[in-house]
Amino acid sequence: MSEYYDEYRSGNGRKRSRRGAVMLLLDVVMTVLAYLAVVAMVLTLCAPYVHPAGSRFFPILGLGAPLTYVATVLLALYWVIRWRWGRAGMLLVCVVAGLFRLGLYYKPEFRRAYETEEYGRDAFKVLSYNIRGFYYPKVGWQEGPIAGLLGEQEPDIICLQEFDHRKAAESEAFSQLAGRYRMTLGNRTEEQNRAERGSQQAILSRYRILRSGTIIPRTSIWADLLVGEDTVRVFNNHLHSTEITVYDAKYLTTHRYVSDTAREEKIRSILSRLCRNSVLRAEQVDTIRSVMAATPYRMIVCGDFNDTPMSYVYRRMARGLTDAFRSCGRGYSYTFQGFFNTLRIDYVLTSDGLEPLSYEVPQVDYSDHLPVVVRLRRNYEND
Repeated sequence: MSEYYDEYRSGNGRKRSRRGAVMLLLDVVMTVLAYLAVVAMVLTLCAPYVHPAGSRFFPILGLGAPLTYVATVLLALYWVIRWRWGRAGMLLVCVVAGLFRLGLYYKPEFRRAYETEEYGRDAFKVLSYNIRGFYYPKVGWQEGPIAGLLGEQEPDIICLQEFDHRKAAESEAFSQLAGRYRMTLGNRTEEQNRAERGSQQAILSRYRILRSGTIIPRTSIWADLLVGEDTVRVFNNHLHSTEITVYDAKYLTTHRYVSDTAREEKIRSILSRLCRNSVLRAEQVDTIRSVMAATPYRMIVCGDFNDTPMSYVYRRMARGLTDAFRSCGRGYSYTFQGFFNTLRIDYVLTSDGLEPLSYEVPQVDYSDHLPVVVRLRRNYEND
């Protein structure tokens, strides 16, 4: 009988020993991940303050900011459960620091609106949309559906990026819609617009257009609108593309790089384009900000920035302005249909005196981007 209990105790001892070895190995792995998460989180928080020309890997960190934050939270929970307060503490510090940026991506929905809200006479609606030249490979040409969407939303100001003027002129549905608006494509003549192929930016307005201009051809235009008795300058921007193709996105999101023998070369190419084009966008936003700084009017800044809220480009463009999503958005917002629907790269920003009242991203499948619809109110009391 004693031999039986000796053997039983020995078996339990081996099991406890194996469990202890597994937990030790797991703790080692989680410790390494914890330190990596802390480093990644600190660098990600610094990314908006570093010009991409100075260190080109910072824009890449900005792209993955939501995933980095979620990973940090999960690792912090692991070490809290394990009662290892040293490692848990440093992760929790990063979690708290990240909370100040969480509003760039997620706004808690404390209440639901079941009735249509009433807005005052000073309220008006702005819509910003990258329409991809009216063509989306998944569904084909979309002039009619896009015109229908714009007609349904009835915005007072429309900022379109990648606008194909020739295709718009050929579309009866879009021509009818445009007939209800005043339109400018910057300071270019109609002859130039008709003769030149390719996409550009367009501003359509129910308000009188006093003047307009181009800051960077095919990238940034502005228009001064007479809104009531006040002049409001609207900027419409489409900053330099990431040049990440549909095939690149599919390659990454389907994890084909796991089995691809040429993956190092392909991933290096993707990263090189991301870094190079981040520098170009930073130079563009510096030029646009110089014009914004000299603007004597209240401003609405719209467009596809091709960069996330944790980027130099966003911080530079949004400085001193109100991001409509941060002001009145709800839940997690994304505006690009790709990369697991995690990227918010289209924005509506306003200066003082223009108060965002509502923020909406209609879920339509007419482009690789989603439209951003914001209702604003003129409120000059606190200017």
